[in-house]
Amino acid sequence: MSSSVPVTMSATLAADQELEHRRQAGERVLFLASGEIGLPVLPALRERLTEAADRNAYGPVTGSAELRAAAAGYWTRRGLETGPADVVCGPGSKPLLFALLLAVGGTDVVVPVPSWVSYGAQARLAGARPLPVPVRPGEGGVPDPDALREAVLSARAAGRDPRCVVVTVPDNPTGTIASPETVRRLATVARELDLVVVSDEIYCDLVFDPERPAVSPAVFAPERTVVTTGLTKNLALGGWRIGIARLPSGPLGDGLRGRLVGVASQVWSSTAAPMQAAAAYALGEPPEVVAHVAAARRLHERVVRKVAASFTATGARLAPVRATCYLYPDFEPLREALGRVHGVAGGDDLAALLTDRYGVGVLSGTAFGEADRSLRIRVATSRLYGDTDAERWAALSAPDPLSLPWIRASLDRVSEVLTDLTAAFDDRP
Repeated sequence: MSSSVPVTMSATLAADQELEHRRQAGERVLFLASGEIGLPVLPALRERLTEAADRNAYGPVTGSAELRAAAAGYWTRRGLETGPADVVCGPGSKPLLFALLLAVGGTDVVVPVPSWVSYGAQARLAGARPLPVPVRPGEGGVPDPDALREAVLSARAAGRDPRCVVVTVPDNPTGTIASPETVRRLATVARELDLVVVSDEIYCDLVFDPERPAVSPAVFAPERTVVTTGLTKNLALGGWRIGIARLPSGPLGDGLRGRLVGVASQVWSSTAAPMQAAAAYALGEPPEVVAHVAAARRLHERVVRKVAASFTATGARLAPVRATCYLYPDFEPLREALGRVHGVAGGDDLAALLTDRYGVGVLSGTAFGEADRSLRIRVATSRLYGDTDAERWAALSAPDPLSLPWIRASLDRVSEVLTDLTAAFDDRP
């Protein structure tokens, strides 16, 4: 690897490491930085993994026939007709996304602002340059289509070669969902400019309102949209490391698939066979899996909405959270007071203040592509469900999880910290 390629620690992983060091040193900490979903493994999945422990052969690069058929059924049930030949799996959605960027090529990768911390970093590692395009207010994860067109045309006029736009539906870091109309317009611009759309849909099963699901760009531009997902978020299996990609049919998809499989064959050869067996079971969506995901979704909604209320009570701006366990408050209305009382000038200062003074780990908006002056931070509530499996199972099944002592203590701590942070303000909106 060239030494000129900047390689830094993932902001989410770095924040977790720092907080863990503080916790081990005896400090009181609250983990609100990482996207780790703190929930237990469904017993039926553990059993499938155990049963498959003797599967020690490499297997096909694209994934087992069993897994690809299950993934095809998963997407077909969501309105995206898919055949097993369209599916490629990898050891986590993160390396799969990186391999896709290598397979697409080009000098630039369009990323939304804000966007997940690894998109821009992976573009650089792939030898490309992230091309940031802002999202529409309250519609995180998808670049504004008009701004996308302008940015790509400007880049090409300057001799650059953007070929890909990465989107997240629903969105991390904002917990919002782009409207179907915005997604449709994105697809129109992608077709007009011959862009590949890589749609990270790992949060699609965590939309709170089933009557208003997230709409994939593959609905509007099926011939040029790659969809990725995994089991990290809906089933809290981050440590199991498996990701799945749905490639488009047709000439573009055939070429992309060939290059993606080539990259995969040279980098990871094949995904761990026991993981594939467990994933095939999960993607088949038997009743116990469906029920487990539904319970997790309800828990996320209850806790994230309660934490969101604590932030809006301070005067911070916050778009309504519609999915996931993330919220993205903007402290711009409190800029003058934050600067006067705490010396805070931007998101980095605010995140450092919350971590250093209160032991509350959050991420600055700069980690997601925001300007240094921005006062946005990303908050994740998924580590608040308990420290043991017993507590986490109780949280999943409780009629009122907010009343559980350990969750209540964390929620009270958030409120206490925000109250103290703004106690000296005399001009909150």
